[in-house]
Amino acid sequence: MVAVVLYFQVHQPYRLRRYSIFDSDSDYFETQANRRYTREIAHRSYVPATKVLLELAQQYGAAFRVAMGVTNTALEQLADDAPEAVALLKELSATGCVEFLGETSHHSLACLYSPDEFAAQVNLHSRTIEHFFGHKPTIFRNTNLIYSNEVGRLVAALNYQAAITEGWEGALGNRSPGHVYKAARERLKLLLRHYRLSDDLSLRFSAQDWINWPLMADKYARWLHGTGAEGEYCLLGMDYETFGERHCAASGIFDFLRALPRFVLENGDHFSTPSEVIAHNEPVAELSIPRNICWTDVQRDLSPWLGNAMQANALQELYRLEQPIKESADPALLTTWRKLSSSDHFLYMNTRFFGDVNTPSFSMHESPYDAYMNYMSVLDALGARVQT
Repeated sequence: MVAVVLYFQVHQPYRLRRYSIFDSDSDYFETQANRRYTREIAHRSYVPATKVLLELAQQYGAAFRVAMGVTNTALEQLADDAPEAVALLKELSATGCVEFLGETSHHSLACLYSPDEFAAQVNLHSRTIEHFFGHKPTIFRNTNLIYSNEVGRLVAALNYQAAITEGWEGALGNRSPGHVYKAARERLKLLLRHYRLSDDLSLRFSAQDWINWPLMADKYARWLHGTGAEGEYCLLGMDYETFGERHCAASGIFDFLRALPRFVLENGDHFSTPSEVIAHNEPVAELSIPRNICWTDVQRDLSPWLGNAMQANALQELYRLEQPIKESADPALLTTWRKLSSSDHFLYMNTRFFGDVNTPSFSMHESPYDAYMNYMSVLDALGARVQT
């Protein structure tokens, strides 16, 4: 019997407007475009997907479980521009079927540059989730599942029970992603995403040249059942945009989601939240992950955000401003700086990913170089405000 863990990630950054070194305006963000995209993504994806989850929670009661991660930047924009999406998430929360996960408030890379800022953003996010949904997160997932032993140390210091990361062979060796593990030298437990089955749904579902297209819910449920030979659970993690955005409604993705629980339960398997998995399963071994891994790209490293000199320079300059901004005690400056810390801004500077339809955070820039120059112009303007 396999515990199926469905985990969906909701995130939207504050995208920057075109900003040159000659600008002096303190409004750096493309307000109208951000509002328009928030409404569109909510209409196509978040609202219909959450309605399906509500149907399933009402139909199956305690037998249906999901986990969700929602960043502050997503919640703020949805609350302002697509309040129906937030209302539906609150309604879903009230059913008791969903566990909200902890993460950085701004989907940042603070774990790599500033332990203090990392802790501040994680705590800010925890308070926000508690405010919106009445739940205090106890399971952590970092930006794009970035994890290493050092990240585990930071997360354990914040008293989380477990962290989710990528179940990748480069970190696991010949071990299975279907077991609970213990973080190296910490009491923190580790849960691992089954990336192959996750990507079958999130990336390949509507690919008509895929050998398994069309993917039907009964077939997928059999694949999930087959993981019982590898461990106690199967964690499926993906962006919420999988439903309705990456795979449009006409692809049958919502019908697939609606049908899946029936076949999972008929096979004798069950749904669990991450907390339920660690409550019922002890770690089978300690898992040491000395270098950072993530769920983005086949290389599973930090190159999506640190693959070229532009990205490295932009991140260094961002965190160089951290102390001056915090010492200014100006909440508006800190809020803006944190919006600039979202990892998406650096993904836009990636020369390999530019124009890739499978990259979930689309770029409004003409090129990675354009993204870099625009970002640095904004950062310079922000720095000038700190100095004055």
